[in-house]
Amino acid sequence: MGIRHAGDVGQQRTILASSFVGCPRDMYQRYQDAMALVQKYGKPDLFLTMTCNGSWPEIHNELLPGQAPSDRPDLIARVFRSKFEEFKDDILNKYVLGKVTAYVYVIENQKRGLPHAHILLILDENDKLKTPDDYDSVVRAEIADKEIKPELYNVVVNHMIHGPCGSYNANCPCMKNGVCKKKFPKKFANVTTMGNDSYPIYQRRPPRPSDNGERTAIDNSWVVPYNPWLILKYNCHINVEICSSIISVKYLYKYVYKGPDRVSLEVRPAPNYDEIQQFVDARWVCAPEAVWKIFKFPMTRMYPSVERLQIHLPNKQQVTFYCYQSIPNVLSNERCARTMLTEFFRTNAENNGENRYIYSEFSQHYRWNRGPKNWTKRVGYNKVIGRIYTVSHLQGDLFYLRILLNHVRAPQSWDDISVIDGVKCSTFQLAAEQRGLLECDNSIRQCLAEASCTHMPSFLRRMFVSILVYCEPTGVRSLWNDFHVFMSEDYPSSTSTNSSYLINRLLRELNDLLSQHNRTISDYDLPSFNPGYEDSFAVPKIIQDKLSVSISHQDLISISALNRDQAFAFHAIIGTVERKENATYFVDGPGSTGKTFLYRAI
Repeated sequence: MGIRHAGDVGQQRTILASSFVGCPRDMYQRYQDAMALVQKYGKPDLFLTMTCNGSWPEIHNELLPGQAPSDRPDLIARVFRSKFEEFKDDILNKYVLGKVTAYVYVIENQKRGLPHAHILLILDENDKLKTPDDYDSVVRAEIADKEIKPELYNVVVNHMIHGPCGSYNANCPCMKNGVCKKKFPKKFANVTTMGNDSYPIYQRRPPRPSDNGERTAIDNSWVVPYNPWLILKYNCHINVEICSSIISVKYLYKYVYKGPDRVSLEVRPAPNYDEIQQFVDARWVCAPEAVWKIFKFPMTRMYPSVERLQIHLPNKQQVTFYCYQSIPNVLSNERCARTMLTEFFRTNAENNGENRYIYSEFSQHYRWNRGPKNWTKRVGYNKVIGRIYTVSHLQGDLFYLRILLNHVRAPQSWDDISVIDGVKCSTFQLAAEQRGLLECDNSIRQCLAEASCTHMPSFLRRMFVSILVYCEPTGVRSLWNDFHVFMSEDYPSSTSTNSSYLINRLLRELNDLLSQHNRTISDYDLPSFNPGYEDSFAVPKIIQDKLSVSISHQDLISISALNRDQAFAFHAIIGTVERKENATYFVDGPGSTGKTFLYRAI
């Protein structure tokens, strides 16, 4: 049972508040929650970015004489939230872009002080955008005709033109190494086509020549994709992108949850200062963002909501307690033994396995009550997705427990998971193997079989350890039974040598190799060894490695071939070693003066 000390109540609240704001771990968990939507509903269909317009009449009409929008961050925050709430109603409830099945949005703030929202939409199957004609019905990337649609023309020119950058403006913020990071200007295209990357190639027809035969600097190649209805209604920058490929999924969700802006600064208290000590990597919080949080406006939202499900080994759950509580009372508290996972088992046992749900499906039908720590059946329609916390394969049995929980339906206890055909497996890894949930490692077996015929036993031992650490094979005991004889062929033996001695020595050496990776043989399904078993031939490993290096005859006779300066250095160094003194020597000399020859002689 893992125990974490929380301190007093005030301290706990402070820690939670500071860890929530921009915490990388929290952002990572939110990213994983968003990816759970992809597993359930598929890739996102639309990626929208809505940016506040500082020239909105609702803002300008409330400014005092001489004031600029940047002087009223409270006004900017309130107006943008009001506009964004109406924007969400159009998108999510009125289905302006199609019926929305799931969505994620995050509010961010630019360094110059204007808030913006990133929104990812997953549309209903009947409203998916599948063809270029579907793309054109939602997104455009051209300047509207000034004579036919003057209002749309003005909005596009004011809000949806990138830059210009490049040769027109080399100092544009989007320029990096002489190239626009957003890849503007775009190539012209007569029709919309499916792109090779994450986004389609939108229709961008080349401009008609003017009366004097010259082209203007602003044309369709600089237009940011938009939806005409949305930008006409809200009169602000609203970028609409179609996610045409699954390749874009991870990038988009990482972009949405990339975290807060940061700024590098330094403080100089005096003319003489330490550059390293004074350098600060700080979070950038502009005034509208601060006001947004003071008003307690939501910074992010996800639908459907994702329930994070705890996972732990038996009696290894985390327990939080206060400094005034004693450890025995904490350990004896029955409530501390309850977790989402243990109560999942108990609820299944009470229902006698009637509900055939796996762990991740359970939260769709039951609601977790944090106070009493129990599951109760949901009443009414609530869309919730369950997500088991991610577990690394390096965490051993916990990793295999997660695999079992994703496949075994309605388990009623820990034993219920690990019992196969009435026989209880000693580890969750063996239980996963017996249930056929792990792939066969025939390729690893063939690799070891080939190496046992062509390589020395010392190489086989290191290879076996590399396989254990990096490949996570399923049948470790089977691999051991088949290849341990080849790994110990170079050990001295005779007809009277006990085989248990050879096995113990091999296990001990494998354990030494595993220790370099912070692992031991107890982490795997291998026989245990006796650390106290005396080895009459035991030699420290560092000496074994040294003795294993072959020394040529030329090196052995090199001492007699040293010149005067080499011999002086040789006898000084060797004399220090023989006298068991402490000294440090630095051999210096131009190239090809015999330094390496001296080293080999030593």
